[in-house]
Parts: sequence; C-alpha cells; structure tokens
Amino acid sequence: MLNTVTITDDEAAKLLSRTEGHFMDFKSIRIEPAKLTRHLSAFCNADGGDLFVGVEELASGNVWDGFADDEDANGHIQAFEKVSPFGVDIQGEFLRCSSFPGLVLHINATKSRVVRTSSDRKAYKRLGAQSLPVLEEEALTALRRSKGVESFEDETLNIPLKDVTNSEPIIEYLITAVPTAEPEIYLRGQYLTHEGKPTVAATLLFADQPQAALPKRCGIKVYRYTSNDADRSQLIGTPLTVEGHMYAQVYAAVSETISMIEEARFLAEDGLREVKYPKETLHEVITNAVLHRDYSVLDDVHIRIFENRIEVQSPGKLPGHITAKNILDERLSRNPKLVRHLNRFPDPPNQDVGEGLDTAFASMRKLNLREPEILERENSVLVIIRHESLASPEQQILEYLDSQTSIRNEQARELTGIQSESRMQKILKSLVDAGEIEHVPGTAKRGYAYRKVQILITTQ
Repeated sequence: MLNTVTITDDEAAKLLSRTEGHFMDFKSIRIEPAKLTRHLSAFCNADGGDLFVGVEELASGNVWDGFADDEDANGHIQAFEKVSPFGVDIQGEFLRCSSFPGLVLHINATKSRVVRTSSDRKAYKRLGAQSLPVLEEEALTALRRSKGVESFEDETLNIPLKDVTNSEPIIEYLITAVPTAEPEIYLRGQYLTHEGKPTVAATLLFADQPQAALPKRCGIKVYRYTSNDADRSQLIGTPLTVEGHMYAQVYAAVSETISMIEEARFLAEDGLREVKYPKETLHEVITNAVLHRDYSVLDDVHIRIFENRIEVQSPGKLPGHITAKNILDERLSRNPKLVRHLNRFPDPPNQDVGEGLDTAFASMRKLNLREPEILERENSVLVIIRHESLASPEQQILEYLDSQTSIRNEQARELTGIQSESRMQKILKSLVDAGEIEHVPGTAKRGYAYRKVQILITTQ
C-alpha cells in the first residue's frame, strides 16, 4: 500500500510547470501500464528519475488528471513491481491536491545495480526525454558492464601468454603473495587466463608494458598549467605519460604529480607562493581512478594541475548503483580481480573497495581544506581537489594579519581563492565596518592596504 501525500496548490503548480527531460517523465493514466514500464526500465538503467502517472502533456501545457482512487492504479503498481520490487530500485506514493481531480502516482526510480527490463523483456535506457530500447548486443554488453554485471577485465587479449607468465611483475608478486606457485598455474587458477590467452586484468597487473597490448586504454597523462584554466597556451611543456604495470604505474603517477606540484610555485607580490596538498589524498584519488576506471573506454586517466586545484579524470561512468552522492557509503567494484590482486602486492596502493576515497576526504579535512568534489560526466568521472580553505574568507584574512602587518585586495584574493576584486572589496569593507581592520595610512590606489585595528595606549 502506497502512502498518499497532500500537496498545496503552489506545489502542484510548480510540478505542472516542469518539463520532461532526462530525469522526469509525465504520463497519462490512459496509457497501458506495460508501456510505462519502459520508462522505469530506462530510469533504472541510466541515472534514475521520476515518473508521474496522472499528468497529461497537452499542447497548452501539463494537465493534472489523476486516478479516481488508489485502487484504480493497482494494474500500474503490479506492472511496475515486475520491473523492480518496490523498495529496491523504485519508491512510490500518491499525490493529492484539493484543486485538481484525482490522484497522481509518483514513482521515483534510482540507478540500479543490475540491468532492469520492461514488460516486453527488453532493456531500455534514458536519453534526454526519451526511453530508447537497447537492442544491439554490443550496447547490451556495454550496459551490463556499466552495471558491474560484466567486466572488461575478464576479456582475453591476443598476446603471448609468456608476456604475463615470464615478466618481472609476476615474479615479484608471487615471491610475496604465493612463493611456491608457478606463474602459469597460478594465473589459470585465478581465472586470469582463458584458453591459453591472458585476460585484460592479468595484462594490466603483470605485463611489463600493458600499454603495448592496450594502447590508449591504460596510460596516465599528467599536465601542468600556469593558470586556473585548461588553456593550451598556459600548458607547461608536453604532458607527461606514465606507463608500466599497474602497481608501478600508480606509485609513479603519484610521485610525478607531487613533483609537478612542488615545481608549480607561482610568484605573488609578497614572494613565491607554494601550494601543498596532502599526499594521502593524491595517492588515494589517483589509485581510485586507475583501479576503478572503465578499461573498455578508449582513453587514458588525466591528471591536470592548476594553480588552485588538481583534476583527476577517470574514463567511464560510475558503475552500477554508485552515484557521486553515495560513493562514500556504497561499495561496488567494476574490476574486482584488479582490486583483489593489486591488494596482494607488497605495500599495496589500495586497501579495500571505497576506503581510499574516505581517506582522501579525511586527509583534506585534517588540513582544513575543502573536501574533493566528485562529478559524473557523460563518459567519465572527474575528481576536483581544490586548494581552498574551509575557513571563511574573513577568518583567513584575520588569521593572516595575526602574523603580517598588512594586506591588500590582491593578496587577500590569492589567500582565499576568490577571483572577483569587487567581491573581495565587499568582504574587506565588512571587516572595516565590524571594527576588525582599518585602512593603512598613506596607502592608496593599487597599494591600498588594510591592517588590524590598532589599539592606542595612552599614559597619564
């Protein structure tokens, strides 16, 4: 039994004023329930969304025309239950408004960890305001991989088996993990070979140079810019390419990134300014990008270093039901064999699924820096690590003046990361009005400076 929620006229008007899109669909109660299951399948197989049954889309606008009572929607609820049980990937409720006729059935669908099919047993995927069938086997494979049901790491490669059984990485690994094992027997027992060919996972982990077998799929590019924009004219030199087997590649990428950051000091009027990030954050974010990326996507991991932030871009969307909002709480690995075996190397770069990002966030908080920002794009995941203090701009300015005699607008902007000169002027004025700072006598125009309010001590 679904709950009935009463909404106000204003709330109903706002609902009716919205337009259909990637995350929302309006449907008439006169459409067969089986046809509506296509839209639930599409939402579950994409990024989730809301389906409102009882709102009809007309040329003049959306019209509320709901079910006479909740029992009239039983056929719809039964059909929707077959797509996904209520409480798993879908939640439901009835909406009532005194100014409009009937009940609107509101179904909220979330991104599913499995491929969901409609009543016609076809899988659908949301694209803009459309729910389109996924018919081609290649597209279905891609959908299953995006859910974590299948993984590209299990695909075999047409390269000699000796490339992974007679390499330095496999020898070093077995000495620590399974000293008595023979490489070929071990890999076969771990399902890392098939019919005499190594899998993608085996190649990434144990080939001396996986990039030769998987070109443009497993490299790491590291860039450094002299500004805060990804402008080619501000790019320093040629992007560095980091290759090698996964274990060595992760550590090399972290090391190269740290070296570039240390070189990225820029000249402010009060001297060279250094930008420092917690090594633990860089290590965990880069490890996560390499370990959990979608290796079926033809692209490298990109690490971009700017003056005020670092961006780590990993190919492929988040797997299964994982979203940018729940990534710290939920656990799902796209590449479980990579996760398991990389963890068995000495001093492994990864601990466990999901723990890495938790560490990355905690390390930023310890330095009073903002937590990393995770964005899911059309075919990649972007993690932004900003060098921006959690303290308010006002607090940062006052703390700066605890050790410095004065501060100018430009210096305050460099300190706080605020780009707008006018916005900073308002902040400085508010501190003046609050009696915290004052104008430094004799300074004007570009040299106009502020200091903490001076307390005059008089003697009798």
